[in-house]
Parts: sequence; C-alpha cells; structure tokens
Amino acid sequence: MSQESAAPQQAIQNLIRARLHGVDLLLNPRLNKGTAFTEEERDAFALHGLLPPHIGTLEDQRARRMRVLAGLDTAFGKYTNMRDLQDNNETLFYSLIAEHTEELLPVVYTPAVGEGCQRFSEIWRKPRGLFISYPDRSRIEQMLSNSRYDDVRCIVVSDGERILGLGDQGAGGMGIPIGKMALYTALGGIPPEHCLPILLDVGTDNEALLHDPIYIGWQNHRVRGQEYDDFVEAFVSAVERRWPHILLQWEDFAGTNAAILLERYRDRLCTFNDDIQGTAAVTTATLLAAVNATGVPLKEQTIALFGSGGAGIGIANLLLSSMKEEGLTEAQARSRIYAFNRYGLLIEGGRGIHDGQQALVRARADVEGWKLTGGEDISLLDVVRNAGVTALVGTSAQAGAFTEDIVRAMASHTPRPIIFPLSNPTSCAEATPTDLLHWTDGRAIVGTGSPFTPVEVNGKLIPIAQTNNSYIFPGLALGILVSRATRVTDAMIMAAAKALAQLSPAREDKNGRLLPPIAQSRNVSKAVAEAVGRQAIADGVGALADEKTLNDQLRDYVWEPVYVPYERLL
Repeated sequence: MSQESAAPQQAIQNLIRARLHGVDLLLNPRLNKGTAFTEEERDAFALHGLLPPHIGTLEDQRARRMRVLAGLDTAFGKYTNMRDLQDNNETLFYSLIAEHTEELLPVVYTPAVGEGCQRFSEIWRKPRGLFISYPDRSRIEQMLSNSRYDDVRCIVVSDGERILGLGDQGAGGMGIPIGKMALYTALGGIPPEHCLPILLDVGTDNEALLHDPIYIGWQNHRVRGQEYDDFVEAFVSAVERRWPHILLQWEDFAGTNAAILLERYRDRLCTFNDDIQGTAAVTTATLLAAVNATGVPLKEQTIALFGSGGAGIGIANLLLSSMKEEGLTEAQARSRIYAFNRYGLLIEGGRGIHDGQQALVRARADVEGWKLTGGEDISLLDVVRNAGVTALVGTSAQAGAFTEDIVRAMASHTPRPIIFPLSNPTSCAEATPTDLLHWTDGRAIVGTGSPFTPVEVNGKLIPIAQTNNSYIFPGLALGILVSRATRVTDAMIMAAAKALAQLSPAREDKNGRLLPPIAQSRNVSKAVAEAVGRQAIADGVGALADEKTLNDQLRDYVWEPVYVPYERLL
C-alpha cells in the first residue's frame, strides 16, 4: 500500500504502519478492518470499546455480509448495502466481490447500478471520487491538487448524459464511474488508491431532476457547444498537468460526444472509451466464440448491427478488422455488415444519418430487387429476410426490438442463429433469452449485456453468456498500467478481444459456454492484461523491455484484498 495523506502510513511488504488510531482509523475505509483487528492491534491503536469483543477473520466477515445480503428483498437494497460497505471497509468490499463474483457483479454493476444512478441523490452519503461541476470550472486544478490523490494512476470519467439505456441522469451518473473503478480493483487487481472516479457535472436535460428538490447535482440545463468543449479541455489539461502518465477512461457520454472526445484525445494521452472500444472487444470476442460453435467462420457471417451509436460503430470497426485478418478485403468485409439507426437501415438518402455513421451507409444498389414491407425506411425484418442475416447484435436500448417475426425469419435460413441483445439494463434488452430460444427451438446462440438465468430447453439448461464489458475493461486497464503504455492502440483492443475469445469453453465443446464463468473474472483479467501488455510493447507504446519483465511486473502489481498486520507510527 502507498502513502495516503488522509491516513499517514507506510507499507513494508505485508505490514502496514499507520498513524491514525481510534475512531479515525475505523472511519477510514481504506484501513478499516472492523472486527478483524487483532487483540494486539486493538491495544496499539486504542480500539478497545470502539469494537465489539468478537475478533473475527475476513472469511467470517464475508459470510456475515452474504447472510445480510440474502435477507434483502430488492436489488436496489443490496446495491445500497454494498455501497455502504465500500465506504466503510474497502478490503472486505473487494474481497466479497472477488469471492462471490457471480452473485455480486449484478449488484455492484449492471443491472442494479442503473437504479443506483436513478436514485443516487437518495443514497449519497460519503465522498467518493470527485464531482467537477461547470460553475467550479476555475477550481479544477485546486480540486485535483489534494495530496490524497497523489497515487492516482487511472480515472474513469462520465458526464452522466447516457447512462446505460436510461439516458440523462446528471450527477447521478457518478454511480457508473464508482462501479467501474470498483471492478478495476475487484476483478483487475488494480490497487484502490490508484483509482479515481470523476463526474463532470455540466447540468442535465432531465426535467424530473431539474425540478427535484433532493437532486444533488447542478440544477441547470446542460452546457453544450463551445462552452462544453472548453470545459472538457480545461479538465483534460488539468489532469495532464497533475498526472502526466494517467490512464483516462471515458464512460457513458452521449454518442456524438463519446466519439468526438475519443478522437480528439486518443493521441494526446493514454485514453479509451469503454462504451465504444470495450463493447467492441467483448462483442467481437463473443462472436468469435459463437462462430466457432456454428462452424461457419466470421468472414462468412452476415451481421446486422441494430444500433449505430458509439458502441455499434466500435463493434463494426473491430469486426471489419477481424474479417480482414481472415482474408477479406475492406469492401468484402463491409458487404457482410448491415447497420441501423432509429429509422432503419443506414442507406444512401436515409434519415438521421450523422457523420460518424457514413462509413456504414449502404448503397441503394445493395438492396435492388429486395422485397420490402413498405414505407420509406428499410426495416430490420426486411434485411433479415433479404440479406440472410446469420448474426444479430443489438445496442439500441429498444426493449423488444428483436420480435418473433425477425427471429423466426433468421432461424429459417441458418441452423444456429447468433443473437446478442446487449442493451443494459435488463429492461432495455432487445429480447429475452427465453423468447429467443423458444422462437428458434433452442437453436439460437445467445449473448446478453445483462445477466440472465439459464433457460430450460427440452429438459436441458442452457447457460446465457453475459456479453459484458467487465470481461474486458479491468484487464485492459491492468495491462495498460503494468506495461506503462503511453497510448491505447487499436491493436491493443483487438488483443484484448482475442485473449478473451481464446478462453471460450466453446473452443473445446461446441455446445459449451461462449465465455468463461463470471466467477473466473480475475483470471480472465490477468490473461487479457498479459495480451494487452504484450501488444503495447510490440506497438512501441509500452515502456517495458520484454514479455518476461511484463509478467514479473504484473505479478508484483496486482493487489489482493486481504488483511495484513498493522503497526502504529507515533
């Protein structure tokens, strides 16, 4: 553990020396061990009477906490309980997630974090991360300068405008950076003192929040245009001065801003956008696993991308790269992908097409002779019937968009239709796995953004692959930090996708899981980190000399959520 000004301390191997004592020690979430303080530590740090007499272990505490969570009736109740735990005892919090990942990932991340963001003003209690609001734009450097942030090495930042599929949550969007950073540590092993969640509060256009008396954010309509750009630039410039070697992850910005900010800053600092690049990596990895199960290579699949925001465009770009690696030309690869916006197929003269989508627009000649259902727009059903779509990916946040007619049309011309309704939270999914498997007589290969329980088909339980970014971004960040990469290259994103695909149980068993069990997330993150670090070195953006050094650094860097002995500094 490193120096922390709020709690002066020294770490020597498996020993922490700290000056804080009494209540101040117990109120510090980074250092608090609760009932696990030993008799000797209670003597040294004046803790007798402040703690109940029972002296427990981390294992005892995990069991007690899981019992408490089991007694809570709602996902939101469990989410708030875990948030309170994080603000009281970080080691127990991260240990609990690492040991019970499958049960707790849906609690601390999607889907429960969605309601956590919607009700953030109700549950905010203790400072965690930084709120940088537009009226405080002249104070950004001052806010970042606090010595408690000296050890920060990575940031997740959002402006709260496009939270999952829920839209503008304003300052409540802070729940996402907090949740992402929690998984950096719990699943990636990145030390918690290296992580800083940030919310850029530029207002909100959510009318309910603007008139809600308990809303904790800046109650003003969103700042846009040049004022917004100048504010973000002031933030990035201040971050660069404070931490010249920072990793900055953009999270849940609206589609247009997300793409613009990534393009503007990706060659200036070490940065990536998880909604664009992380989603692309996990989707590509899962598709590679799925096509292995079908026996039909990716380059022979016909793919419909229902949703062409930042995530959809990112997926398209990585799939194009993958197809070209399999031998297709650029034009041949593009001919395999059909992309949609809210009006229908992206096609010459179509409605609502913005600049970022132009590369995905089809020529009118591509649909010549098609039988269409009518109207000026070409629907998903039209494309499925006429183009023979074999893989369907949804990032639209339009619940129920994958209708029975569409799915049955797919199933009529491909024996193993690949269908990924990826939109989060669960309420925004384009279809449910139960419906998809029912409509295809159990033949569909299904991946979802949120967790779903296995589906019984003909007496057999079929597990549903959670095609969730949590398979990618903790390991991606870990690999970047350990390799000391100065930039995030496209090849590093592809390396992350391939590393995950290599771990697919479906490689050995065509009826197996598409992705490893969520419970193996820490091992998955290490494998992704190794691949990303190797690629950073190969691309000339990593600071390490070779793969052996990378592996040694990775082993030494990863933080384990365990209690270590304390000694008091006087």
